[in-house]
Amino acid sequence: MSRPKTLRKVVAPPNFKGYKPYGTHAGTRDSVELLYEEYEAIKLADYDLMNHLEASKLMGISRPTFARIYETARRKIAKAFVEAIEIKTVYGDALLDKHWYVCDDCQTRFTIPKTIEEHQCPLCKSEQIELLNT
Repeated sequence: MSRPKTLRKVVAPPNFKGYKPYGTHAGTRDSVELLYEEYEAIKLADYDLMNHLEASKLMGISRPTFARIYETARRKIAKAFVEAIEIKTVYGDALLDKHWYVCDDCQTRFTIPKTIEEHQCPLCKSEQIELLNT
């Protein structure tokens, strides 16, 4: 029996729900599910230019685990590019740093400071918001 997975710390969720290829006429095809922790690994290694050891410490996981997550994310993105299929982000085994919300009206993702009691979108003031860390 394998060990239970530890949750991977993610500072912020992706600012998108997914990506679709532009200019293909293939209709509805399969999609690739990019987990939040895979997105975080790509962001830390390729965008923030951290080495694997620094990034693994930030995510609260071992360096080999980070390397496996990063490799899986790269393969999924490569598959989506080559096969021209959609990429969707899904929660996975992530532990978000704070409580993150998404507005159902304008799709803004945000946190609410503990000093603010009303729960509404800071952009459009809608009260139709949904907690992402579930």
